[in-house]
Amino acid sequence: MKSGFVSLIGRPNVGKSTLLNTLLGQKISIVTNKPQTTRNVIRGVYNRIDGKADDCQIVFIDTPGIHKPRTKLGESMTQAALNTFREVDLILLLVDGGLPDDPAHRYVLDQLAKVETPKLLAINKIDLLDPESFRSTYEAFRETGLFIDVFGLSALSGKNVPALLKTIVDQMEEGPPYFPESMITDHPERFLVREIIREKALRFLEEEVPHGIAVEIESYEEEPHITKIGAVIYCEKKSHKGIIIGKRGKKLKGIGKSAREEIEALLGVNVYLSLWVKVRENWRDSRFALRNLGYHNE
Repeated sequence: MKSGFVSLIGRPNVGKSTLLNTLLGQKISIVTNKPQTTRNVIRGVYNRIDGKADDCQIVFIDTPGIHKPRTKLGESMTQAALNTFREVDLILLLVDGGLPDDPAHRYVLDQLAKVETPKLLAINKIDLLDPESFRSTYEAFRETGLFIDVFGLSALSGKNVPALLKTIVDQMEEGPPYFPESMITDHPERFLVREIIREKALRFLEEEVPHGIAVEIESYEEEPHITKIGAVIYCEKKSHKGIIIGKRGKKLKGIGKSAREEIEALLGVNVYLSLWVKVRENWRDSRFALRNLGYHNE
């Protein structure tokens, strides 16, 4: 069988997490329309193991969006993505338009040029690009000489994703599986629960709040027919606490209800979810807070 590791990289909000979920046929990485939604490296395991010649196991690594950081959290996120370049068998860069000399792309391409790891390019959201824009983007990135191949696709609808997957598998070497066949991610359930709560908070909140929130699981009790979870949503300002809670607690209740329903689908049991909101000022610039909240900054 073939096996290997593939890093999904790109600017914030280009669709890396959506592509990962589509490739796996299951949601393991949270998705919102807010940039910098992904903060941790997320590993998703694609298995095709049924005793045939095309058996494979591909470990896809969803990375935080590469951007010019303004906080220690931003530095940690960008470095986490760059660290994968030399640790994988293949790098897949996602873009959603533009040209290689755009400032948004130039930094990423300069970093890619420094490593010998094979690279593919996927132009995502082709359903939103007119033919001329797609053609100019395709030709310009192909002419950089950095990429084995260039694909146009829609991660959301799945258009051309099978062709991309076939090329990825073709690039892999013969090797053993790295994870059990039944495993779809190496993250524990508590991590996935935390991310679900954060996703729902991002979906409910105003533009000025999302980057300043984090979620911590304080309690996680598994009983025969129910799992009881207590979580804290941290924000950086007292004024944001009121926004998160909402008038008469309506917004926090909405976050909790939406999160509970998805967590129950994930765990397959009834869930009792308790949410609190606390202020932790400037946590994004505190190495101590980043470590405590699971965003390692070393």
